[in-house]
Amino acid sequence: MNTAKRFIAPLLLTGLLAGCANSTPRWDAQFGASTRANLAAQVLDPAASRNPNPAIGVDGRAAKGAHDRYQRSFAQPESAPPPLIINTDAR
Repeated sequence: MNTAKRFIAPLLLTGLLAGCANSTPRWDAQFGASTRANLAAQVLDPAASRNPNPAIGVDGRAAKGAHDRYQRSFAQPESAPPPLIINTDAR
């Protein structure tokens, strides 16, 4: 019993002291970096609201066709997956 206490006590103490380890300065230095990167990727042209012709590159017929295909994709319900059959016959 005494040898078990000598073995378990250091392990328990090591486990308790591991909770005191400070690992957040590395994370805190980069806090918000992904949000700033996403914001920068979204704000390509700050003057985009003053653009009189914002839809350059897509003609009306192609845009309407793409929109119609998108809408029709929701008209047909998805087919149900086949039922899962589990045989529990223990002969």
